[in-house]
Amino acid sequence: MSKPDPNEGAPHAPEPTQVDAEHGAIPETGFLGRAIDAFGIVFAIGIIASALILLNEVVLRYGFDSPTIWAHETTIFLCAMAFVYGGLYCVVRNSHIRVVLIYDLVTGRAKRILDAVISLVCLFAAGFFAWAAFGMVTKAVIRPGGGIHFETSGSAWDPIFPALLKIFLFVVLCLMVVQFLIMAVRYLRGTPSKGAAK
Repeated sequence: MSKPDPNEGAPHAPEPTQVDAEHGAIPETGFLGRAIDAFGIVFAIGIIASALILLNEVVLRYGFDSPTIWAHETTIFLCAMAFVYGGLYCVVRNSHIRVVLIYDLVTGRAKRILDAVISLVCLFAAGFFAWAAFGMVTKAVIRPGGGIHFETSGSAWDPIFPALLKIFLFVVLCLMVVQFLIMAVRYLRGTPSKGAAK
């Protein structure tokens, strides 16, 4: 005589739901969004590189009493670049912070219109910050007399990281403007890019 199954009559655990294999840019961002999403790996590698540089610095400083003059500023630069790019990366993945008090109450076309309005507001905000960043770039790159001279950190190593970071911030903000424009148009048309989930 076989033993009774202890699980007999118990409710079965639900089947695991399939996870969407595509966790990248949302369809409304188009080709630019997919490119921005793919390029994010470069900055992820930069963060790993900064951790390795710090580890190297600790070993050199405390193990061999021979610290470098470049590790601290290089680490700050790599992390700053990643944080700046992170804003653009969040835009294309639709993972930025938003207040959803009204947003979660609407569905369908109303939600798409709200998405378009949000994108347009963000477009103007990014445009304003890009304009402000352009002023920083001109001061960091162009001398008052008109010559080209990249702003440096003023340290013993004195790299041009401050100027490069300001230029990068300006470029990222300009890309944000273009990306928000693409998203607003696609939301209003209601036509996500090819291959989007319906």
